[in-house]
Amino acid sequence: MRDFQTTPPNLHEAEPIPEAAREAIDALLSSGDLFRYTAPADAPVALLEREFAQMMGTKYALAVSSCSAALFLSLKSLSLPEKAKVLIPAFTFAAVPSAVVHAGMTPVLVDVGMNYRIDLADFERKISDADAVLISHMRGHTSDMDAILTLAEAHNLPVIEDAAHSLGTLWKDRKIGTMGHVGCFSFQSYKMINAGEGGIMITDDPDLAARAIIMSGAYEHNWQKHDIAYEKASQWQNKLPLYNLRMQNLSACVIRPQLAELPRRVRDGLENHDHVADRLTESGYFNVPAPLPSETRAPDSIQFNLIDFSEAEARAFLSFAKENGVPAQVFGLGTDNARAFWNWEFIEGDTPNLPQTRAMLAQACDVRLPVRLKREELDFVASALIDAAIMVKG
Repeated sequence: MRDFQTTPPNLHEAEPIPEAAREAIDALLSSGDLFRYTAPADAPVALLEREFAQMMGTKYALAVSSCSAALFLSLKSLSLPEKAKVLIPAFTFAAVPSAVVHAGMTPVLVDVGMNYRIDLADFERKISDADAVLISHMRGHTSDMDAILTLAEAHNLPVIEDAAHSLGTLWKDRKIGTMGHVGCFSFQSYKMINAGEGGIMITDDPDLAARAIIMSGAYEHNWQKHDIAYEKASQWQNKLPLYNLRMQNLSACVIRPQLAELPRRVRDGLENHDHVADRLTESGYFNVPAPLPSETRAPDSIQFNLIDFSEAEARAFLSFAKENGVPAQVFGLGTDNARAFWNWEFIEGDTPNLPQTRAMLAQACDVRLPVRLKREELDFVASALIDAAIMVKG
């Protein structure tokens, strides 16, 4: 055992920021114009919004401080009733139900199966009492969007896509994040495009975009510096609260040169994932859920289920994997994991009974796979995990 290379790769280190970003930052620092509204037009944030919308094929984009901010603004911009019930998958990050709570609404958790996608039977049971759907493509795993959109349309409900982990993912050749009323993306360091922090929302709805622009912090007449029709934004001036969730120009300078890198990162990320997935599956210790037939993934991490591991064995596996140089987590075994729904104590009421999600979280492992990894580093990761399983199961 442990016959793989001895130097573990750094699974937290992202790709270097392109040199063009450094040049743009130097120019920006020389000008001192860090605020997106300082320039009369075409500030870096405004250019990012225009370029991102064009890349995604949508009419409008609004860059903000985080994907959580984008989710919050999306909910507030839909004119939903107070205490609206919003369906979300039970497998997501705590920021998603938090955005619902911040918006004055109620998260309703939908059970999730061992393949990390929502259980459509539970979704259908709960949708008749809902006011909106916030579908989270957690870790880039896309639920059946055809079924979700059909059910939402039948109940006349808006759909928000939390695509924080899914920039570059396709569903039947349609870009994830463009299928609902609004799509939200993240630029946090562990995403396909890295600005440390940041987010963006996209939509084709001019009225939704106008409301979100005002609430993001476009005070006085600064909405005129956005690509939005005059009559749409002007009617909301001074009529909506300002939450000041703007992105600043330094972040946009870091992000813009990376947009051109996205196709290559998506390609490399999928190749990396599938190479490690094949090795893990062949070992017999792990199950890596396959993509749905309509889904083309864009992963920068890998999730897999332990096969017939007790809780004690799962904990031992994590310990051995860490000793081997590959940090991993089982979502349901940490005392405070932000992806375990029973830790979301800020949601009012009793913890819901979600047996499928609970069972999945007790077995589902998560390992970072940055797209910059080379084949020998990927083999190190796979070998370290398989070796850890052998040490536990013999």
